Amino acid sequence: MQRKRKASALDSDSPSPPSSAAASPAQTPLSPGQQQRIARNKRAALEKLASAHTLPGFGESWREELSPEFGKAYFKQLMDFVSGERKRHTVFPPAEQVFAWTQTCDIRDVKVVILGQDPYHGPNQAHGLCFSVKQPVPPPPSLANIYKELIADIDGFQHPGHGDLTGWAKQGVLLLNAVLTVKAHQANSHKDKGWETFTDAVVKWLSNNTEGLVFMLWGSYAHKKGAAINRTRHHVLQAVHPSPLSVHRGFFGCKHFSKANELLTKSGKSPIDWKAL
Repeated sequence: MQRKRKASALDSDSPSPPSSAAASPAQTPLSPGQQQRIARNKRAALEKLASAHTLPGFGESWREELSPEFGKAYFKQLMDFVSGERKRHTVFPPAEQVFAWTQTCDIRDVKVVILGQDPYHGPNQAHGLCFSVKQPVPPPPSLANIYKELIADIDGFQHPGHGDLTGWAKQGVLLLNAVLTVKAHQANSHKDKGWETFTDAVVKWLSNNTEGLVFMLWGSYAHKKGAAINRTRHHVLQAVHPSPLSVHRGFFGCKHFSKANELLTKSGKSPIDWKAL
């Protein structure tokens, strides 16, 4: 006859012995006031985190909508990278101008989006708006070609004698580079560091939360960047890049500026005064 094995406290099916300590009382539900305080504290912590990982000069309406990006690991790594680069090298544009594109109009007032690649890498050129340079720096070749197309496309347009496109930005033209910083004299030096992910989020937010925008995509890089645009909600105009290397292959004669105004008018939006520079 088999002897019965004594039940062990380690046997999984054995009931646990009663605890010597008294069972802890059930947790009291939080009052509405406590829940509100917790929510406020959480918001404050997120805002503090966002401001810690945001370069100066970020427009408030843009911050409100894009702040979820600020707490993500890639954005913190990106900010750390740019900060380290500024300590060791000259980086353009200056820190307070990196987000100049958020300072000129409310995020919900954007009408036209022009996508660039990365900032100009020469002294006193980049100031946070793609294709644009601060006065008195002369327009670089691509911008000079943009002006030539405007002269042919828009009645009364004259070369403004400078390269500052802030006048467009104030009217709701978002001049957005895919990469927002660059090491002096080294084009594409900040490529694949995280900026592309952030600016993709900007394009995606605009695509999903607005209607009737006109996106101008010049060159294969911008064409790929625009893949996330909802083309049933927005208008997309594509051409080659205005660089001297490609401008004669379809940028001259594209008439994007007059077409943009026609599309804006059909969408019930006021047209852009391209001459207001």
